[in-house]
Parts: sequence; structure tokens; C-alpha cells
Amino acid sequence: MGFARTCSVALVGVEGVVVEVQADLEPGVAAFTLVGLPDKSLTESRDRVRAAVVNSGAAWPQKKLTVGLSPASVPKSGSGFDLAVAAAVLGAAERIDPRVLADIVMIGELGLDGRVRPVRGVLPAVLAAADAGYEQVVVPECAAAEASLVPGVSVLGVRSLRQLIAILADEPVPEEEPDEQGRPDPLLAGLRVPGTGAATGMHGGGAAQHDHGHDLADVVGQTSARTAVEVAAAGGHHLFLEGPPGAGKTMLAERLPAILPLLGRQESLEVTAVHSVAGLLPPGKPLIDVAPYCAPHHSATMQALVGGGPGIARPGAVSLSHRGVLFLDETPEFSSRALDALRQPLEAGHVVIARSAGVVRFPAKFLMVLAANPCPCGRFSQRDDLCECPPSAIRRYQARLSGPLLDRVDLRVEVDRVTRTELTAFGARGESTATVADRVRAARERASERLAGTLWRTNSEVPGRELRSRWYAVPGAMDEAERNLERGVLTARGLDRVLRVAWTVADLVGHDRPDATDVALALQLRTGVPRGVPMALGALT
Repeated sequence: MGFARTCSVALVGVEGVVVEVQADLEPGVAAFTLVGLPDKSLTESRDRVRAAVVNSGAAWPQKKLTVGLSPASVPKSGSGFDLAVAAAVLGAAERIDPRVLADIVMIGELGLDGRVRPVRGVLPAVLAAADAGYEQVVVPECAAAEASLVPGVSVLGVRSLRQLIAILADEPVPEEEPDEQGRPDPLLAGLRVPGTGAATGMHGGGAAQHDHGHDLADVVGQTSARTAVEVAAAGGHHLFLEGPPGAGKTMLAERLPAILPLLGRQESLEVTAVHSVAGLLPPGKPLIDVAPYCAPHHSATMQALVGGGPGIARPGAVSLSHRGVLFLDETPEFSSRALDALRQPLEAGHVVIARSAGVVRFPAKFLMVLAANPCPCGRFSQRDDLCECPPSAIRRYQARLSGPLLDRVDLRVEVDRVTRTELTAFGARGESTATVADRVRAARERASERLAGTLWRTNSEVPGRELRSRWYAVPGAMDEAERNLERGVLTARGLDRVLRVAWTVADLVGHDRPDATDVALALQLRTGVPRGVPMALGALT
């Protein structure tokens, strides 16, 4: 009787469980049994592994073969177990020394010709292996750079099963014929599977830092909206832009990711893990270090926004925009059910999806930008009478955004119609993306120094009780905001959010503590009611 074991990883969302792959050979009629709660794609690995082993020049054992995936109570899915199953079978057949396999984690799909193909979720799988104490990992050659992002793990990238057999058996490693130049790598085909999030409006895994194709200087006028975008980036505050079509709402949202600071190491790993599971990592760039940008269409379902779907739950737009920007254009056109599902992620910073097979948890700490027209025709304004919509239609249209959702939005700005003078004027343009990004980075550094030693890094993350007990505004600065609370203009949550925005304004203008002017600007950005303060941040310094 022959026995061998090695390891692989089963992914549940972006979290992994190390699975022991055991192979047992017994005398009897040749058969191949796979046990341990495999799904359909994993059950089909029996045929893939057999063909790959034979086409790699190794003999397939003509005995009763049983492959077990332990723990058997954890559901397993996907083709990433192929490499581990093949190695365990060859170890049981004594083609490879079983002792060599015991402490190695193997991740990869096998083609019928023995080539090792990449699978989604390599980074979170290797992270799970490292957390479990494993130090050696075998992955497809084209995914080795992604796996190498995990410190303390020795990564071996192989292109074929033949190479793996030779390496583990201490034999000369055969050379694989390279693909023809100019042709796409066939091993990368299939990573972006329809329905896994590739159509959720992702922009290449992130926005290029200081992208000259989307410069803030291109936005004409809109002083209030530009200030709100800067405050949102500096403090991580959610933003609502309301205005007529063509006023520049989408332009402002598209330029927001470029003024956000680069992601830290831990943040980059979190974002990369989510995109790896979704199959959205940009080719040739295993680590995402810039803020992602996700702009789903208004026809997106609740599952497309928060995650889920049939079978294994997939990350939705809120998770794909983790540590970045989620832009919902034409927000009233989204279904009310989908919009209301955003409330819990906005507060908790993660999404929990319950299924009969288990519970999946995806990170979802994002900066939300909502954009909407003031009415169905888009021309409603307090200054002119161009709108032809009846009052009842305007009320119904604006009521599509629920009060509880808007209460979680820190900044609400009316984007005015661009005038002919502003559009055709020559001379100085607005501040560029690079200039605003430098100011945002400096504000974030001030906030990080103040919040050092805590669990929070931006002002929007600080709980209200901590703001009221540890970080005070200048005495008397909050009087007007508290009066708004008494009159019902602000809720208790709204008052806390005003103080958070005031701290962000103070960080941007260099104040040690928010004063009455900072709070007045925060109130104006929150309620949209003029407070007699200049909207340009430069005027507050």
C-alpha cells in the first residue's frame, strides 16, 4: 500500500483554509475516487490529473486510488487543487519521495498536456499558507511574482508538471518550449471569467497617480465641488454631487482617485487579495499600490454591488473599490434595494454574505461618491425656471435616495451649471491634480500623527464618542452645529460627521484644532446651506 500527502488551500472569500491532500493506493480494480466535499470543477480534476501525469512521461498507477481532501467538512471548489492532487498521487506511486511533499503547499491548475495554469486567488492562498506556518509554496510560473509578495515564504514557480517532478526527484529540469513571440500567453486565458466582477466598471486595477489624462485643472469653475473633492480625499469622507447634466460631476469623480495617497503595504495586500480572487489583477503588475476606482452601471443588482451571486459568493463593487473610490453615477436610477444594501458596508467597512455552504466576509472600506440630477429632466434649479417637471415628479425622483443613506454621506454639494464665460475664458486654470494631491498627502500625515497608536488612520474612521472625549474643537466652535441638532437639521450621527469634516478642514489648512470657521465650512458642506465662509481652502489659511 502506498500513501503520500501534500497541501493546498481552499478559499472562502478572501480567507483561506489549508487543505491536506492525501493519496492512497491499494491493490484492486483500477479506480480513482475523490472525496472531501469537492465541487463539480474539482471532481473533474480526476480526468485532468490523469491526462497530465501520463503526458508528462510518468506512469499512472493501475491500482485502486483514493484521494482525500481534509478537513472533509470544508467545501472545496475550483481547479487550484490539481497540482497538489497530481503530486500526492505520484508520491503514493513512489515516483516522488513522499517525505519531500509533506510540508509543501501547491496551488495550480493542470492542463491535459501537463502545463501548470494560473488560478484566481493566489495571493490570499499564499497568505493563508504563511499564517498556518508553511514556508514552501509551489505556484504557476506566471503567478510567482504575486505569491512572492508574502514575506517569509519560499516560492517555486513551475511551468509544467514535468518540471515539478524533476525538481522534487532531484533530476535534471527539462526546458519548456517558449510560446511564439507576439501571441498572448495561453496560460493566462480564463482568469477573467464572465460574472466574476470584470464588468463592474473597474479601471485597470487602479487610477494612475497624477494621471495626466484626468487632471483636476481640466474642471472649469466648480470651486465648491473642487473643495468638497479635496476634503473627501483628505479625510476619506463620502460625497454627494447634485447638479444638471454636463456640469462636471463625472469629471470630478474620475479625478478623485489620482489625488488619494498611494496605498501602504498592508492596504496594497488587502486590495490585491480581493482583485486576485475576482481575477482582475492587471497583467504584469502583481501588487496594486494605487487607489482602485469602480463605477458600476445603474442597472447593477444588489449582488453586483455588495457581492454574492449563485454558488460561491463573489466580491461585489464595494469590495473591488476597497481602499479606493466607488462612484455611483445617476444614483436615483439604481434600485432602492441595492442602494439600501450599502448602509452596513458604509458603517462596518466589510460585507458579510451568508450562504447555505457558509459565511463569506469581504473587506469593503471605500470612499463613496454619489452623483445625481436634481430632477428627471435635470434642469431644476433655485435660480431659473428651465425645469418642466411637475413638483410631484421632482419629489418622487429625489425620494429615491433614502434618508438613512444620505445621512451617512458627509459632504453634499450642488454642482452649478457652467457658464459661457467660465468655459471660454482664457488665462489661469484651476489647481492641478499634483498640487491638490500634495496638500491631501500633507493633511493625511497630520491626521496619522494625531491618531498614532489607535486603530484609525483617517478622520472619517474615528468614532463619535472618541471625537467628543479626546479630540475637541476650539471652545465655542461647535455652537452653531449643536443648534442645528436641536432644530432637527442634523442627527446625532450628522453632528459627529460635521466634527470629522471640521478636523479634515483643519488638517488641510494647518490648524491645530478646528475653529468656528472650519466648523462653518463643514456645516456648509454637510447641509448645503451657505454659512458665509469662503469655499476655497486657500482663503481659510
